[in-house]
Amino acid sequence: MQALHFAPVRNDPATLAKYGALFAACFPGTDKFTPAYLDWLYVANPDGAAVGYDAWDGERLAAHYVCVPARAWVEGREVRVLLSLNTATHPDYQGKGLFTKLAAMTYELGAQAGFDGCYGVANANSTPGFVRKLGFQLVRPLEARVGLGRLRHAPKPAAASLSFERSWSPEALAWRCANPHNRVWQHRAGARLQFHAAAVSHIPAYAELEASGLPGQPEERAPSPLRLFIGLAPDATSRYWNYASIPTRLRPSPLNLIWRAFTPHAPQLDASRIQFSFLDFDAY
Repeated sequence: MQALHFAPVRNDPATLAKYGALFAACFPGTDKFTPAYLDWLYVANPDGAAVGYDAWDGERLAAHYVCVPARAWVEGREVRVLLSLNTATHPDYQGKGLFTKLAAMTYELGAQAGFDGCYGVANANSTPGFVRKLGFQLVRPLEARVGLGRLRHAPKPAAASLSFERSWSPEALAWRCANPHNRVWQHRAGARLQFHAAAVSHIPAYAELEASGLPGQPEERAPSPLRLFIGLAPDATSRYWNYASIPTRLRPSPLNLIWRAFTPHAPQLDASRIQFSFLDFDAY
């Protein structure tokens, strides 16, 4: 093995194919990382192309880490942020701290490009590494609930008054729904847009957004009555009376919202003022 070379991610078809091969080597049996999926995720995002770093051993891809751009309301400001997503290290190169190196370079590149910070959803195994090695804040474990019908909350505060909420443009929302691995369906219900995607067994992941300013698709199918909510709502408005919490022991892996600001000495997110759903990350 020669000295590894580190370089920003590329989005040409040949390199995307190498990313797919790396994911296949690291996650046998996973059929998610097809050329169509990677092109959708890395290239077609209207908020911008993927940001990340690769480690190369000559022409061999040793490790890969990528975030995708997004927009969000963070403590009263609409800003550009990164969503931490795909990471893989080839089995021949594991144990060398490559993920930490790639992530640190990615965040430096993101800060230079004008992004305000990076958020992600980490499982119980990966959360400590993000917090201890990469300076992330563990904001809060996500709610995981099963219920019937609409989410019964008090009216949501304005986005500018929240600590964090994803800001969806019509273009970005259409892109999110077009996930070639798992399409997101939408349905207009009065003043709300309902979103659902295949999740666990016959229970769809479910989310809602205010319809104002967003194009609804009334011809698309409505979600089933039984629904899965993975996310957070502001403490002041959350009720969940028609959604029961899934016991931690029955969850495949409890999920945590994490955040890292790129500005030195920036305040941490307020866990009590977070609006978040499955639309805002890539679980489904």
